[in-house]
Amino acid sequence: MLICTAFEVTSELSTRMNLSKVQNKRLRAESHQLKPVVMIGQNGLTEAVQNEIEIAIDHHELIKIRIPATGKSAKKQMIDAICTRHNAEPVQIIGNVAVIYRRNIKSDRFGKVTSPTPQR
Repeated sequence: MLICTAFEVTSELSTRMNLSKVQNKRLRAESHQLKPVVMIGQNGLTEAVQNEIEIAIDHHELIKIRIPATGKSAKKQMIDAICTRHNAEPVQIIGNVAVIYRRNIKSDRFGKVTSPTPQR
């Protein structure tokens, strides 16, 4: 059972980027030390939770989100809904914790991490 009825996903043009395997690997390494910034409670993806995700991802670029213990497909749907709404990319899902990334052009903390490596 998916509990994400408190929001609507808009059908705007997506600016999501596809991360390469190298970029994904680097972001996973960077996320290892992070603690979950947003925790989704029993009410699911409410508008307040969505706002907190937006604030956190704007500030940090790479965030961990703790998701309630539900079925595997429900978690996947919830993460897809979050990434679609916030134009983010899922980096990793382990247990009840998901890591998502959205590049912030202003701060660009992970610019070196996500820039393609030169081919030799």
